[in-house]
Amino acid sequence: MDAHAAFPFLKEIILFLALSGVLIPLLARLRINSVLGFLAVGAALGPYGLAGLSPAYPWMDYFTFSRPDGVDVLAELGVIFLMFMIGLEMSVNRLWSMRRLVFGMGGLQVGLTAAVIGVAAWGFGNPVEASVILGLVLAFSSTAIVMQLLSQRRELGSPLGQSTFAILLFQDLAVIPLLVLLSILGAQAGTESFGALLGMAALKGVLTVVVIYLVGRRVVRPLFHQIAASHQPDTFMALTLLVALGVGAITWAAGLSMALGAMLAGLIIAETEFRHQVEITIEPFRGLLMGLFFLSVGMGIDLRAVLDEPLWIPLSVLGLLLLKGTLLLGLLRRFGLSWGRSLEGSLLLSQGGEFAFIVIGLAVSINVLPRDVSQFMLIVVGLSMLAAPLVARAGKLLGDWVDRRAGQEPHPEGTFSGMQGHVLIAGYGRVGHLVGCMLKAQNVTFLAIESDARLIARHRSEGVPLVFGDASRPELLGKLKLSQAKAVVLTMDDTAAAIHAVHGIRRLMPHIRIIARARDEKHALILLNAGASVVVPETLEASLKLADSVLETLGVSPEESARLLDEQRERCMAALRDH
Repeated sequence: MDAHAAFPFLKEIILFLALSGVLIPLLARLRINSVLGFLAVGAALGPYGLAGLSPAYPWMDYFTFSRPDGVDVLAELGVIFLMFMIGLEMSVNRLWSMRRLVFGMGGLQVGLTAAVIGVAAWGFGNPVEASVILGLVLAFSSTAIVMQLLSQRRELGSPLGQSTFAILLFQDLAVIPLLVLLSILGAQAGTESFGALLGMAALKGVLTVVVIYLVGRRVVRPLFHQIAASHQPDTFMALTLLVALGVGAITWAAGLSMALGAMLAGLIIAETEFRHQVEITIEPFRGLLMGLFFLSVGMGIDLRAVLDEPLWIPLSVLGLLLLKGTLLLGLLRRFGLSWGRSLEGSLLLSQGGEFAFIVIGLAVSINVLPRDVSQFMLIVVGLSMLAAPLVARAGKLLGDWVDRRAGQEPHPEGTFSGMQGHVLIAGYGRVGHLVGCMLKAQNVTFLAIESDARLIARHRSEGVPLVFGDASRPELLGKLKLSQAKAVVLTMDDTAAAIHAVHGIRRLMPHIRIIARARDEKHALILLNAGASVVVPETLEASLKLADSVLETLGVSPEESARLLDEQRERCMAALRDH
């Protein structure tokens, strides 16, 4: 009996984890997008790469992926969590505030690009169904690559960054009806006309989204409040996974895709104060599983096909970049960007996207796309993604040159979602609430972080900007625009959490002002040594306030009283340091 029969894909999992531990840090050091790295490694170590040599060299079987099905199941989970994270970015309020860019510019980009590419595909002899699918899927760009490039350039808050994000957001939204359409095509292929199926897809998609969204809003928030009140991270993680996979299972049972359900689950949670903590909770799973997904995609690309089509594949990649780039250039310019920034944005978004691998794979499985056409298009999309960083760099240089020739300097980094010059308050109990009230009275923008679900429920009903989360986790502070904040106020009772928060903040922003509350002098000294700028010990300050009142009663002048109190405060802290 095979000793590994109970764990048939152990080799593939260990090989993938080894690659992740070595490949991801190496790519980060070289500033290479991890998506491209996994695609390239999958192609190199997959059955069309070095794994194909394992029959002649058996030892190579230990270092290659000779069985792609060994990662397919986990790769599907990667797709689900990708869609879940995208749903978290699409709150209804956010969509409404950016409606002109999202539904105007984003809608035009997807519609025009899909129409042009769809007509071209139909002209090459593809059926109407296949042409529509190809037109829509090639209209999408790579969210993973574009957002990483914008983040590296610190341009997420610029007008170009906001316009780019709006287009990507609409593309993500457009995935919903596309997944519904594919589900219906797979279930009813050949039974009705394509027009009837398209109408049914729209109706079924709208009804599914509305029902799940309305029911989910009434169920999910109370569940998260109940779990958050227990302050147990493991149960919070379990609930997050349950919502993502559970809603996906509901849509799958309804004849739709699990990826669609995962996106709806993310959209429901995006409306709650738990959104940022959920993002942090799910991020490690999503990163690893997405790596598996792109690895499996790379394994399915036969690079030998490039040699079989040495003319058409390069021409198709170039045609895709030029076609999408030309349409995007006109749209970005029409919606107010300069010629230089429009040129940069058009090249930044001109590549194909990761959704092509998902959608084309589904289309092949339901016989909407022939396998040879799908293989050709996957190679075109993969090569366009590999070229994306170089194309984006060229767009940046050309855009700067065009703007300078026109007498305009490249636009500096702006704000994102209005978050700049704000104060972060970690802990919104009695002390944090008082600080927030005083900041509000002075018209100072602030954002509070609280881990007590009951406090969040009470204060959010009063309009207080509160998010659920653990302020000792620096990745949460990064999502709340710590780099653009003026100060951080720590009012947490937990000494260890406060110390972790100070260390994390100092790693991210060495020079930001940290004002911390301490229970006593000993706690204050620990926070000062950790890196806090100002620490206010409660017991010491309460005693000094009492002494101030006594001195005032005895007729001591305010100036003399303030001097005596400052001397006593410094004496107490110095004595504590000596111990």
